[in-house]
Amino acid sequence: MSPPNVGTAGATRACPHCRETILESAEICPACQHRLRYGGPASDLAAPAAMTPLRVEGSFRNPAGNGAWEYSMVLTIRNERGEEIARRLVGVGAMQPGEQRSFALSVEMNPGGGKRTRH
Repeated sequence: MSPPNVGTAGATRACPHCRETILESAEICPACQHRLRYGGPASDLAAPAAMTPLRVEGSFRNPAGNGAWEYSMVLTIRNERGEEIARRLVGVGAMQPGEQRSFALSVEMNPGGGKRTRH
């Protein structure tokens, strides 16, 4: 699978602040929240409104008396045929009895301009 050409929908680049791979069209890095493009009036510094078609939040607690638990957070993206496009280990950790962790997943969508890609 080859990366999309520069200027096409789905083209990526590295954030100059955190080095995460982000969309070339991004004005604000979704990972570190740094502003990447300037040029509008000062009142235009807020992030452009994105559609969020999916947001899932949840938490779990390690019950007292069960010893330490370990966890791995894995994110998998599949296409319409069920083929795996990406799989990432997002984070790992351990919880002592009585500790709690909360997780949130959101998918933000913006108009992509340019040509349609297969991704």
